Amino acid sequence: MNNLQTTLNKILEVLSSLHAIMNEEQEMLSAGRINSSQLQRITEDKTLLLTTLNYLDEMRKTTEKSEGVQAPYSDRQDMALRWQEIQLRTERLRDTNTHNGMLLDHQMHFTEHALAVLKPHQSQPFYGPDGQAKGHVMLSRKA
Repeated sequence: MNNLQTTLNKILEVLSSLHAIMNEEQEMLSAGRINSSQLQRITEDKTLLLTTLNYLDEMRKTTEKSEGVQAPYSDRQDMALRWQEIQLRTERLRDTNTHNGMLLDHQMHFTEHALAVLKPHQSQPFYGPDGQAKGHVMLSRKA
């Protein structure tokens, strides 16, 4: 049972870390000004934590099978309380993730709208998709 308790404790730790990362994401998305490199880092951190969480959950299931127990651990109060906390934190994270998804959708729509407004006012491009100068545009510096 000690292995299972350790696994449940580690799951709680990862869920706490995930909560902190998702709160950071929410603050950034709510601020209205997105730092793309920071958002990329947050995404990578979330992915790493979710991978770790998946691994720990598989470890939990394997340990349950070998020890002949199963969540919600009604016969073990200490483990039952941990399991309830895991469920509660998971539900909160689901809600936070849903909210963050809506904030991200809002940011994407705002950006798309801004680009649509700016596109008709775009001047003749100096460079083509290949990065080479278009036409005979010559820029020079006068001394």
